Amino acid sequence: QVQLIESGGGLVQAGGSLRLSCAASGRTFRTYGIGWFRQAPGKEREFVAATNWNGGSTFYADSVKGRFAVSRVNDWNTVYLQMNSLKPEDKAVYYCAAHGGGHTALAEVDYDYWGQGTQVTVAS
Repeated sequence: QVQLIESGGGLVQAGGSLRLSCAASGRTFRTYGIGWFRQAPGKEREFVAATNWNGGSTFYADSVKGRFAVSRVNDWNTVYLQMNSLKPEDKAVYYCAAHGGGHTALAEVDYDYWGQGTQVTVAS
């Protein structure tokens, strides 16, 4: 079992930055692939970014490529999502998710565990 807790969300002006954290429990965390997803009001949840088990492979949605960066520190059981140059359209609840396959995964169905989400609001 893996429990995930996101933090770091908040209100930021357009063009600003936030860093989200995903803290995980469980001794096997370092073997899990981690993804970030987001859900805006009235929209379906969408993929944002993913990393494999050691951070050596990452993948991003086109909408955030070049602005967001995912990283992980396995010794701390934590994955980060650095978000720069934020836009009003980035406003959403952001979720981290984990799967036991260890690779980068893009689809929600690939993930076994989900956090409760953290709100990001970008003011124009």
